[in-house]
Amino acid sequence: MDKTNEIENEGNDGAIEPAGEKTALVTIIGRPSAGKSTFLNTAAGEPVSIVSAVPQTTRNAIKGIVNTSLGQLVFVDTPGWHDSDKKMNLRMRNIVSDQLDNSDLILYIIDGTRACAEEERLIAEMLEKHKEKLVIALNKTDEKNADIDGAKSFARKMLPAVPDSRVIAISAKNDEGINDVLRALYSLAPVAPHLYSEEFYTDQEVDFRIAEVIREQAMNRLDKELPHCIYVKIADMEMRTPTKMWCRAFLCVETESQKGIVIGKGAQMIKTIRVESIKSLRKIFDWKIELDLQVKVDKNWRQKDIVLDRLLK
Repeated sequence: MDKTNEIENEGNDGAIEPAGEKTALVTIIGRPSAGKSTFLNTAAGEPVSIVSAVPQTTRNAIKGIVNTSLGQLVFVDTPGWHDSDKKMNLRMRNIVSDQLDNSDLILYIIDGTRACAEEERLIAEMLEKHKEKLVIALNKTDEKNADIDGAKSFARKMLPAVPDSRVIAISAKNDEGINDVLRALYSLAPVAPHLYSEEFYTDQEVDFRIAEVIREQAMNRLDKELPHCIYVKIADMEMRTPTKMWCRAFLCVETESQKGIVIGKGAQMIKTIRVESIKSLRKIFDWKIELDLQVKVDKNWRQKDIVLDRLLK
């Protein structure tokens, strides 16, 4: 549901009022699969960031925009933070660090279904210097195995300067507690000019959105480590009529054996990914997209700076 219509945004006559005067750039941080992308999509009311059960789905700093009568919050969904010295993971951690330093506010999402162990402690220690601009969301209250009290105790111990009013239990999946988080963020946000026009809910370019939708459909259908071996390259895009776009895209993998898996028996897997991608894209864009989707090998691409520079921004 669009938060534009939820937080005190209607006048006495029922008309939607313009967004308020407050503005803040909000970085979302948390471990992989904490629910950062789900929160962003729920808050923005649109599919801004791809969601998958596979950890570390998000690779870029992705913006989603929420406008209400209180103001404009521009959220940046960052890659899941975890302790790893692999080249690609180090690059993603640098993205997170840069966003923390440059943001007005920070939303720290803790997965209430997982014990707050070493990685969570490292994140909390990194956030201690940002405590004045920090809101904490304890996510997944809808899950039976959630230990929200344990997560709250961890937050109080590691970040005692953050008041209880800024430590909020939520279910991003079920849209519970989201407005409370937004209000807490607005309470810290300064009065400032808006960063985007109010009709925008993301700043993503068309080619990036298409690539992310294809990657989401692939990740949710491929097993084990294979999703992390995939990236999507948009080769060509062309508006062939005012209502139809043609796009050629490549699902890139690291080995010939992976290529065979992605294509699937009788090309059934790549066909399914293509068809489901088209369905998802129709929900996002006002025009139909004709998608030419192929698979190719880019050997050991996760070790190539030229590829990482293009993918990780």
